[in-house]
Amino acid sequence: MNPTLQRKLHEHYSQYPARHYPKGQIILFANEMPRYTFYIAEGRVRKYTISYRGDEIIVDLLKPQACFPISSVINKTPNRFFFKAEIDTTLHLVSIPDFVSFLQLNPDITMYLFSQLYRRLDGINSKMIHLMAGTARSRLLYELLAECRNFGHVQPDNSHDLRLKEIDLASLSGLSRETVNREIRRLKDEGWVEVRTGRIIVKNIANLEMALATTTPY
Repeated sequence: MNPTLQRKLHEHYSQYPARHYPKGQIILFANEMPRYTFYIAEGRVRKYTISYRGDEIIVDLLKPQACFPISSVINKTPNRFFFKAEIDTTLHLVSIPDFVSFLQLNPDITMYLFSQLYRRLDGINSKMIHLMAGTARSRLLYELLAECRNFGHVQPDNSHDLRLKEIDLASLSGLSRETVNREIRRLKDEGWVEVRTGRIIVKNIANLEMALATTTPY
């Protein structure tokens, strides 16, 4: 990450009105035409859709300095997904004309946002491969590793503290809650994870990486 571009992006969008969203509040509904572009100052935003069974299917998790919904803004189309605050979140609301104008006048920021977007797209493509060809174990390992790398709180013993529940892993991996519970028990028996209330502790990320490497479908 380029700290100069990060600072430039943050300083510019921080000038716009801030709005606080408590955990669980929906920010943008599916099929809604966005009135603003949202810049994440603090917190985390869940991008998801609803299955025919009424289950949430998580498409992406957005962290600070991400903007959304860029596709709808650029293409002038209705937003296709739900966005809600994964935790208490602060956003800056940027008018769409101002957002587009800033990108046009600052190609370095445009390239920076595109690099973020394509990095997430690469992750989504890898996730699709595991969803289509992986086992329940590999799908769960992939999601645990992604959470460790993107949102894990590294502890003094190098373990990763993940603030998520088994039901969240089910939504992320496309597995049933029962399957996730069974696979988590296996990882606990192997001594790789520890489950606490609302949290999962990954004791050694290297163990998960090695296990995923032996089960990867590509």
